[in-house]
Amino acid sequence: MSGNLDKSMISSKIQILIVDDDKQIVKKFKNILEEADFYVDVYDKPTVALSNYKPAFYDLLIIDIRMPLMNGFVLYNKIKLMDPNNIIKVCFLTHFKSYFLYLAEQYNIENCCFISKSISKKKLINKITKFIST
Repeated sequence: MSGNLDKSMISSKIQILIVDDDKQIVKKFKNILEEADFYVDVYDKPTVALSNYKPAFYDLLIIDIRMPLMNGFVLYNKIKLMDPNNIIKVCFLTHFKSYFLYLAEQYNIENCCFISKSISKKKLINKITKFIST
């Protein structure tokens, strides 16, 4: 579900990776972000996203917390091991903010934010733009 472009070919765009097992959410977020001129790779399986991860390519990861086979925090930690010299910003997707706060603390995740799956188009773009610029 992903393109194979070299970052130098699209360096003027912010690169975002979205991983969520809900194909409708993936499609919705991809469409919104591409309309806002972001470059977006998407995967609906965390294991496939991990095997296709491109170190030092993405400016932001957007990862669902609850997925089969591997939760979003485990996926993020595995990606960090593949990309140890890169500060990777991540936003976690869920319907339950309290769940995010609890797990973020348990997994000791830094440089992260929470995105509700029911977020509006405008709020999503604003939140991502602001988070990336910090």
